[in-house]
Amino acid sequence: MASTSTGRGRAAPIIHCPQHPDAALVEDYHAGDMICPECGLVVGDRVVDVGTEWRTFSNEKNTKDPSRVGSAENPLLDGSDLSTMIAMDPKQEMMTDEFGKPMYRNRRTINSSDRALINAFREINQMADRLNLPKMIADRANTLFKQVHEGKTLKGRSNDAIASACMYIACRQEGVPRTFKEICAVSKISKKDIGRVFKLILKALETNVSLITTGDFMSRFCSNLGLPLSVQKAATVIARKAVDMDLVPGRSPLSVAAAAIYMASQGSATKKSEQEIGEIAGVAEVTIRQSYKLMYPKAHLLFPEDFKFATSIANLPTS
Repeated sequence: MASTSTGRGRAAPIIHCPQHPDAALVEDYHAGDMICPECGLVVGDRVVDVGTEWRTFSNEKNTKDPSRVGSAENPLLDGSDLSTMIAMDPKQEMMTDEFGKPMYRNRRTINSSDRALINAFREINQMADRLNLPKMIADRANTLFKQVHEGKTLKGRSNDAIASACMYIACRQEGVPRTFKEICAVSKISKKDIGRVFKLILKALETNVSLITTGDFMSRFCSNLGLPLSVQKAATVIARKAVDMDLVPGRSPLSVAAAAIYMASQGSATKKSEQEIGEIAGVAEVTIRQSYKLMYPKAHLLFPEDFKFATSIANLPTS
């Protein structure tokens, strides 16, 4: 065996066979031995395997589920969702503390609070998947739900309603707002219940959300309608100018956005009806028509100057 010096002056041992110093040693990973291939001498033992230890934790044998660790850690649950299964000897009595309660508790005896959290987190993640939202939004909604759950200010309210309202708040706080109707479509709760719980959560957590504007929905609605970028830009300008000129007082941003898209599409070669826009935006046709009537008299001021008309403003629908 020989040694060499490192940059700090320390000697780093180099393992080799005393009979065959030039032979490349073979490592036996199972036994942890370093073996000389020439004479079979075990030169080193208890060698630590630094390679990856892939294991399968799936219950099904045919399923390939390589993982180095167990299930993902969830910091929102007590104990970070980590637990230990303790095997009990059926012949021995269960160990108890001075109050007669079991000293050890297995994962299968999860408390009701954690069970409610797990079910709510599962529902939130499913809603996020159906809405094609990133994990960041779901994590934000999970945190909001845990805050409400720990505060115990909404006792008696359905956990599903709270989860849906938390998803709605998380979307608005992260700058990707969704409408109540979109949340209702992927949950089991009515729009009225979500709206009621939404207000209670804002009051309980003493938080707020930014106001919804027409631009928050414009790109998504136009994309779903298959409209070109030029129409989307025109609709965004029309909606912004209509709000700035106070042409649509009291109208929701959704209805203004839908009316702006209708006006821009009617002036372009890619025309969309009120029904088509209403189905995507979740706004009734009569609501779009009413907002459009308020905007139509100033249409010549609303369109951007560089917009290429396929239909002139004079020939736009009057209602």
